[in-house]
Amino acid sequence: MPYTVLVEEEVRLFLRALDAKSKTVCTKNLAKLSEPYPGRGIGDKERIVVDGEEVYRLHIGRTYTAFYIIEEARKLVRVLELLPIQEAHKKYGF
Repeated sequence: MPYTVLVEEEVRLFLRALDAKSKTVCTKNLAKLSEPYPGRGIGDKERIVVDGEEVYRLHIGRTYTAFYIIEEARKLVRVLELLPIQEAHKKYGF
């Protein structure tokens, strides 16, 4: 059963600021999170630990990285952050 993908307001604002092509690429990639676990479905997904919390990341091309959590009981994926890949590397050090 696919998961519902919920995009936080901060991410929606980030998407609105992108050019049309980048917005389309990001939106199509975020849809891949209906199968959110690494190794399932499609997409470059990985489980990481940030400040002691389990978080997942999705690389979107070589340009952006989305960070998300999975609420298994609700079959829900919450996209918390979408950053340019360089900024993501600086912020999270991976």
